[in-house]
Amino acid sequence: MRVRAVELVRCEVPFVTPFASSSGVQYGRDVVLVRVIGDDTQGWGENVAGGEPVYTAEFVEASVLVLRHHLVPRLLAAGDVEPHDVARLLAPIRGWEMAKAALEAAVLDAELRRRDVSMAHFLGGTRQHLAVGVAVGLHATIDATIDAVMGYLGQGYVRVKLKIEPGRDVDVVRAVRDAVGPDVMLQVDANAAYTLADADHLARLDPFGLLLIEQPLPEHALMAHAALARRLTTPICLDESITSASVATDALDMGACSIVNIKPARVGGLLEAKRIHDVCLARGVPVWCGGMLETGIGRAANLALASLPGFTLPPDLSASSRYFTRDLTEPFELVDGCLEVPAGPGLGVAPLPEALEAAGARVEHLGT
Repeated sequence: MRVRAVELVRCEVPFVTPFASSSGVQYGRDVVLVRVIGDDTQGWGENVAGGEPVYTAEFVEASVLVLRHHLVPRLLAAGDVEPHDVARLLAPIRGWEMAKAALEAAVLDAELRRRDVSMAHFLGGTRQHLAVGVAVGLHATIDATIDAVMGYLGQGYVRVKLKIEPGRDVDVVRAVRDAVGPDVMLQVDANAAYTLADADHLARLDPFGLLLIEQPLPEHALMAHAALARRLTTPICLDESITSASVATDALDMGACSIVNIKPARVGGLLEAKRIHDVCLARGVPVWCGGMLETGIGRAANLALASLPGFTLPPDLSASSRYFTRDLTEPFELVDGCLEVPAGPGLGVAPLPEALEAAGARVEHLGT
């Protein structure tokens, strides 16, 4: 496929309620969609970089600049491009995995639409419906946290992830576990808010039967995670630390984690995400797909990935209504605790023109 033009479509999508974690509070998304235009096809991807460089170093303003001046020009100059070529073409530009992931997804979407093949089928997905979990942000009080959790369980979510940070952790988890009972899948996410000096404190979470504790320590602290894993009975799952299949291999070899959260945007695209999945599947290591507060474009890509056989834990891929009053695509709806994996060509979804207009979309056209 020859890429003739790329459009950067930027709009503001507010959240239904603010989402708080140890990294800060978000009230909505400054969304950047990437549209790749070929001779006889087009495709979409979503850049999920946040407004500030707090989850990773990448943030939306800089990510757009890198797309405009460095990544898109390489794609336009490449001539005929296959999806597997994209990562190699963009590799001379160091970092910027979220921007690269958006471009790769858009090329994949365009090519698979041309072939009339779904993203899930292309990646090797085996399921049409996925039982999903929900991420619960930090709340002002324990009672408010419990109310939120019970509300989501009432909607049918099968697994709950609680955000934690120093000072809002053990007491919150204890209260939630008491409220939901011993059988609900419960896990916590620290977003790298602790240090190895907190090991004894984090061990106080062990009695609550958690599925996992996600990214307790800073992203580069693999050896410290391995040391922490030896002091906890709760399994450690790495998120921010896992940036490629090679890093995942190193982390598993040194015992830094026993579960992996795979986010395509964090690792540079769906194809690298699949390689991480394959590494873990070969070792019998459970994986799950974390969310980045995506609109329907990014959510569709994640659902396709999460339909692969190694994704044995429920993903953080909630219904559209969990975050947005109005999604940019047809909404994803929860049915009996499950979301449907799109079966149409490519991603199986596209932005709705009226939704883009309502979100104040601005379009920047690059290429012919």
